[in-house]
Amino acid sequence: MAIMAAAASDATADLAMMTGASFLASLTIPGRAEHVSEARAFVGKAIGADNPAADVAVLLTSEIVTNAVVHSYSRRAGGTVLLAVTEISGGLRVDVTDDGSDFSTPVVKGDVYASDGHGLYLVQCLADQWGYVRDETGTTVWFWLSAVASSLARQR
Repeated sequence: MAIMAAAASDATADLAMMTGASFLASLTIPGRAEHVSEARAFVGKAIGADNPAADVAVLLTSEIVTNAVVHSYSRRAGGTVLLAVTEISGGLRVDVTDDGSDFSTPVVKGDVYASDGHGLYLVQCLADQWGYVRDETGTTVWFWLSAVASSLARQR
């Protein structure tokens, strides 16, 4: 069942059509910390609790949206964060697009003793693939979870 909270961006819809993917849902939220829980609930509902990737997808979404509201211009008045959820290539892809910044590039911190900065490390460890795209309009961080890999992780 597809949820449509907001219209999909043209690029996301085009990607879904070209790859035979199934666009599930998109949502635009204010770039404020109090809306991170809304993003988690949205992704959980969009993919369904019975999806083997649900728990990991919700966790990684939370980490990336938190980064967006802390490190990008989305935190400014009127700033937004866009989430898009797509079933693609036997798995699930989540894209999180923020308003960008002049100085912040997504970086995985390898220092396990750091008091913060472990969000993208979790993404790197738990996602089958992930990446980011920066342009003049913002930054999109995405991850892809294969249904098979997520199912195996839940059985452990």
